[in-house]
Amino acid sequence: LAAGNEGNLRKQARQLENELDLKLVSFSKLCTSYSGARDGRRDSSDTTPLLNGSSQDRMFETMAVEIEQLLGKLTGINDKMAEYTNSAGVPSLNAALMHTLQRHRDILQDYTHEFHKTKANFLAIRERENLLGSVRKDIESYKSGSGVNNRRTELFLKEHEHLRNSDRLIEETISIAMATKENMTSQRGMLKSIQSKMNTLANRFPAVNSLIQRINLRKRRDSLILGGVIGVCTILLLLYAFH
Repeated sequence: LAAGNEGNLRKQARQLENELDLKLVSFSKLCTSYSGARDGRRDSSDTTPLLNGSSQDRMFETMAVEIEQLLGKLTGINDKMAEYTNSAGVPSLNAALMHTLQRHRDILQDYTHEFHKTKANFLAIRERENLLGSVRKDIESYKSGSGVNNRRTELFLKEHEHLRNSDRLIEETISIAMATKENMTSQRGMLKSIQSKMNTLANRFPAVNSLIQRINLRKRRDSLILGGVIGVCTILLLLYAFH
């Protein structure tokens, strides 16, 4: 009767192990297909809905519960086999039973490790994709709401460029005015020197003095005309720069 119980336990253990092996293969394929579907969604379009995403999540939860139940049953069978092994009185029989029990325990440990590893990978992928999905939604929301801001920024940049051009034109106008001023100052110095010499000659020759006076009157008139032209040109340039 004891041998029959031991054989029945081993049979149940093998059945559970076979069932667990199939479940774990399907579980691993589910996690792989879930990751592949997520990657395909990112490569194709952010607006394309993930096919059967929610159904895959439900399937994952269902399969995880089923595998945990099978692992629990297999653990119970192994515990019963351990009790039977400890109760057997024949040393040679105990050694064989211990070897069989250890093999079943190793299989249980491998299945448990594989299950937890696959489950952790699936949860990590799902958490990452949920985070990326939230980020993509925030980006799309920002893009949809930034159209008006982009228009304002464009107008601001155009106005800024216009002001820069105006500043550059003003600087060029000021440079021209400064160069003209320096040139006129130099010419005025030369004219003063010439006038001084002419005055000296005029004092010596009265006829020449009359000629010099007429020349001075014409020179003053020309200076007034030149100054008026320069002033008008400067005003026009400033008006154009601030237009």
